[in-house]
Amino acid sequence: MKTAQEYIESIRKMKFNAYILGKKEDNPADHPMVKPSLNAVAMTYELAGDPQYQELTTVVSNITGKRVNRFTHTHQSTQDLVSKVKMQRLLGQKTATCFQRCVGMDAINALSITTYEMDQDLGTEYNKRFNEFLTYVQENDLVCDGAMTDPKGDRGKRPHQQAEKDVFVHIVEEKADGIIVRGAKCHQTGALNSHEIIVMPTMSMKKEDGDFAVSFAVPSDTEGITYVFGRQPSDTRKLEGTFDVGNMNYGGQECLVIFDNVFVPWDRVFMYKEYQYSGQLVERFASYHRQSYGGCKCGVTDVLIGAAGNLAEYHGVENASHIKDKLVEMVHLNETMHACGLACSTEGKATPSGTYFVDSLLANVCKLNVTRHPYEIARIAEDIAGGLLVTMPSALDFENPEIGPIMERLYGGIEGISTQCRMRMLRLVENLTIGAGAVAYRTESMHGAGPPQAMRIMIARQADFEKKKELAKKIAGVE
Repeated sequence: MKTAQEYIESIRKMKFNAYILGKKEDNPADHPMVKPSLNAVAMTYELAGDPQYQELTTVVSNITGKRVNRFTHTHQSTQDLVSKVKMQRLLGQKTATCFQRCVGMDAINALSITTYEMDQDLGTEYNKRFNEFLTYVQENDLVCDGAMTDPKGDRGKRPHQQAEKDVFVHIVEEKADGIIVRGAKCHQTGALNSHEIIVMPTMSMKKEDGDFAVSFAVPSDTEGITYVFGRQPSDTRKLEGTFDVGNMNYGGQECLVIFDNVFVPWDRVFMYKEYQYSGQLVERFASYHRQSYGGCKCGVTDVLIGAAGNLAEYHGVENASHIKDKLVEMVHLNETMHACGLACSTEGKATPSGTYFVDSLLANVCKLNVTRHPYEIARIAEDIAGGLLVTMPSALDFENPEIGPIMERLYGGIEGISTQCRMRMLRLVENLTIGAGAVAYRTESMHGAGPPQAMRIMIARQADFEKKKELAKKIAGVE
């Protein structure tokens, strides 16, 4: 397996066609707005190489028999599912941001099940192709970007009805040695930090949408792929290099990924117009990814709770009963999310492919909680932090020889804690609640793996209301 530094060097060697703030960047890996996200991914390699975390972050591959990074593994037991969630929480605690490998891991597992079923039903060889690709990923310890979300255009129209067809990734040509695709994927987490892009359909397709029912994998620097780096709140603070960033070392990234007549060889194609399987792939991926939020978001919340607790101490109010109650409420909400992540894992079941699948109902309940609780946790953190969270002067002002010493005196808290310690902690809370980190903590909690209504639809499908009504009738003695 790669070390963290070997991973960073492998990304530096890639030839991305990338744009950041309107400028073409030939070496995005070292750009100050990209580097924090690269560091966050590197942590997944660092922990895998640490003996104390080996059982959580690595696993023996069922394909090769060798120890591999868990992010490249297909779950072979409920313990694998549980370990995934616990690993994600650990990484959230270590980085306080999105570490960007979960989407690829969830795509790998969803494709493992769906390609197997396609082969059994249709006599295709998609699962064989997929396992050969996965072997390559495991042997080379690669990061995969799971690309599902298309721009979608007019949401009231099917893909084939769109005036601009490129708002969905689609097949434009079939060749003897592969296919040509066009379109785009948006909100792509960690795209510029990935070795491979795994493309999946974004929704359940109908027969008329056949050209849009496509899944494949290509190297991230394949000719014809362009990346446009996404904005985040206060993101240019990363260019300043001061503690105003809030999280000095780690961050996330999202990109628009444009496919302009990209060639995909047949051995990298995992779905080709089999529209009837697109919905199953989407729902499986979504369930896996909704499980993921019961891990990663809880780890980040652990950091936010710690920051709020530190600020209560620095303000001199840590013994106030209402502060203690607020911190307890933050823990209660956080552990509720984590409990759902663990529950849908322990209730997982083996599929005919051998890959274990989560309990989909509980996974959707997990994610529905995640669309709410981080917002309340952030509100409580802002309450404890106080007004300085949004009115504090910059780190550069503190460095100014004329006004800096004055602010050191006026912004001090309790004795024994430096003013800068207090300011750094405030910036961390700001980062996670309304700054660059809020993209991965709050907004992604709302829209990642689908917005709240998507979970409600799945819960309604799987709740078995008729059975519950029959239970009540039997107890009540109603015929």
